[in-house]
Amino acid sequence: MGKNLIVKQKYANKFNSGYPLIFKDAILNLNEVSEEGTIVRLVNEKKQFLAKGYYGKQNKGFGWVLTRDEQEQFDRNFFIKKLSKAIQRRKALFDAPDTTAFRVFNGEGDGVGGVTIEYFDGYYLIHWYSQGIYTFKEVIIDSLKEIVEFKGIYQKKRFDTKGQYIEDDDFVTGERAPSPLIVKENGMNFAVYLNESAMVGVFLDQRDVRKTIRERYAQGKTVLNTFSYTGAFSVAAALGGASKTTSVDLANRSLPKTQEQFEINGIDVEKQDILVMDVFKYFKYAVKKEIKFDLVILDPPSFARSKKFVFSAEKDYKNLLKEAIAITEDNGVIVASTNASNFDMNKFKGFVKTSFKESGIDYQILEEFSLPEDFNTTNKFPEGDYLKVLFLKKRS
Repeated sequence: MGKNLIVKQKYANKFNSGYPLIFKDAILNLNEVSEEGTIVRLVNEKKQFLAKGYYGKQNKGFGWVLTRDEQEQFDRNFFIKKLSKAIQRRKALFDAPDTTAFRVFNGEGDGVGGVTIEYFDGYYLIHWYSQGIYTFKEVIIDSLKEIVEFKGIYQKKRFDTKGQYIEDDDFVTGERAPSPLIVKENGMNFAVYLNESAMVGVFLDQRDVRKTIRERYAQGKTVLNTFSYTGAFSVAAALGGASKTTSVDLANRSLPKTQEQFEINGIDVEKQDILVMDVFKYFKYAVKKEIKFDLVILDPPSFARSKKFVFSAEKDYKNLLKEAIAITEDNGVIVASTNASNFDMNKFKGFVKTSFKESGIDYQILEEFSLPEDFNTTNKFPEGDYLKVLFLKKRS
């Protein structure tokens, strides 16, 4: 049967039209449910059925709608159907000889919020975003095992009290992956670690952007990659013929990780710069030394905290972009990117407009990107289409 959650009248139409996230402001009696994984029935104030889902606290809300069919059960058949449809949708990627890393199931975009599954050359990695969805672990893993051939399955539990990753042995079944596991993306090599931390070493949602940088923007250019993580954008630029790349990230691990990515792609590490330092300090250093770049990649985390500074994309992106503009050559290009889900592309373009206006400089949007095809989204949940990337030409 499940527990009835009463939806406030003003939100009933939202759920009626297919909105999948169960959020606090919409529910009158949310305090009556506390057990993660509880099946919940959403009803209006007249007790009429709206939808059915599960209770699971995560940073976005309190669970997800999985069906609008009152009779549907969340059993093996349900998950096999959802997973099969999602995997069929990625058939072209499974068949692509030069790409062996992509997302095969994208949460609410594929019909089950709170869980994503990624593919790394025969290995599957499941991310659980709440204890609620984790209660379905056995049936989801069994369903996956039934419909795919796999070398091994791993998981990341991303649901401690702060919404952080829970450190654990992430291996589930099959055979353990080599460490690192070398995967391909449009012919580029990336070293990933399936059992090291929450992040494996490459953000799959930037695949189309990396390809574009390599094919159209890097040749003969000096490239600055800020918040560079393991240097994936730098690899793309170097393989695209950049005259030199400079990668800057505050994390100590970024140095060996970036060196490794260069080496497995046959790029001479000695000809690239990899700096472990605060990006904001680097901007000031570059201005002081009058260093400018032809291509600047700006992909900060949506939220970050260092000893002296808290960065929030919504609040601080404009100023960050102004710092990037100052060290970009005339007619150079800035790749401005954000994964913040709390504002849309129009608002992001507003930030860009303000940054250039306050810098007294003209610009042109050359192209724009959102999530690639394997990060399937639903128009019922626009927040799920979080990635916003603009290629901006700094006009002289």
